[in-house]
Amino acid sequence: QVHLVESGGGLVQAGGSLRLSCAASGRTFSSYAMGWFRQAPGKEPEFVAAIDWSGGSTYYADSVKDRVIISRDNAKNTLYLQMSSLKPEDTAVYYCAAKLFATAQAMGDMTSRPPHWGQGTQVTVSS
Repeated sequence: QVHLVESGGGLVQAGGSLRLSCAASGRTFSSYAMGWFRQAPGKEPEFVAAIDWSGGSTYYADSVKDRVIISRDNAKNTLYLQMSSLKPEDTAVYYCAAKLFATAQAMGDMTSRPPHWGQGTQVTVSS
């Protein structure tokens, strides 16, 4: 079992930047593929970005791929999402998630969601 805690959300103006963090504890962090997802009010959860266990492979949703960078530090058991050029439509609760021995691309398959999720952090982008 892995326990995930997100942080770094907040209120930012359109065009601004934020860096989200996800601290993991429990079983070996480096065995997990990690991903970021988001859910806006009244909408279904949406995949944002994922990274494999080593950090060598990443996968992004088309809606964000030019504006976000996912990374991880296995020595610190931490996942990051650097977001820039934020838009009001990026407003959502952002969640990190983990899946054991998965690929980055597999994390983006919303028909097979990761089993481990954090509690989420709110990102609000004002126009």
